[in-house]
Amino acid sequence: MALIFAEDDVEIRSTIAHHLLRGFKSVLVFIPSPIAAPENLPSDVKIIQYNTLANGAVPQAINVVINAAPDIWVYYCYNAEYLFYPFCEPRNIGELLEFNTSEDRNAMMIFVIDLYAADLTTTPNAVSLVDAMIDATGYYALARTDPDNHNSPKERQLNFYGGLRWRFKQYAPKTQRRIDRVALFLCKRRPQLQTDEAFNNPEYNTYTGAWHNSPSAAILSFGAAKALQVNAPNRFAHKGFQWPGYAPFEWRSEQLLQLGLIEAGQWF
Repeated sequence: MALIFAEDDVEIRSTIAHHLLRGFKSVLVFIPSPIAAPENLPSDVKIIQYNTLANGAVPQAINVVINAAPDIWVYYCYNAEYLFYPFCEPRNIGELLEFNTSEDRNAMMIFVIDLYAADLTTTPNAVSLVDAMIDATGYYALARTDPDNHNSPKERQLNFYGGLRWRFKQYAPKTQRRIDRVALFLCKRRPQLQTDEAFNNPEYNTYTGAWHNSPSAAILSFGAAKALQVNAPNRFAHKGFQWPGYAPFEWRSEQLLQLGLIEAGQWF
């Protein structure tokens, strides 16, 4: 099941279509009033009127779904976000989740990779599917410490950074600079999503299994670019978001594998 939370009216239809193409069996789209829902959607797409912009609204809705849908894999994202995982073009999401289940993995770490339009003068909202750009370099990870255990590093947990939130961190609150999101998980033993996009079950927050590397995925997101254009439009109006480390996004998983932004682990 895919949950899509619309924050505005940008690319809602393309977000739905992309995740149907990935093979999700059902898609729930949460849309606040007065945003109009796309018309003529497939029967496996359900529209839910919901105030996604309220404080804590997204984790609250996700936790309701978790409690109502035991033993179902759930994925969530926002509008103008697109899921990519290794070999996603020939393989559907069910095949990936079947492998994850066989590896005793109940969740998957997903990295949010920022997308932004190449030319902000012609695309002032920074969203363009035709000439989208990504940061090809500039990503790093820091240890995630445990305050209840003398600030020692948590096992197989890291905080990941990069993209627009790193390059323009003066515009991003400290609590919103991480790019790791546990956005794909099994509703088993009722895990609960917290407001920091981590789960109350520590194993759900790990980026890999205990014995070897696990597959990882990426959400290609226009979210940060949209927010920067709203919060500091004059700063980027002419210069744009491009820098020496950018690359045109090719809309294929192979590019993300080559850049090291996702990995296949033991899944071939």
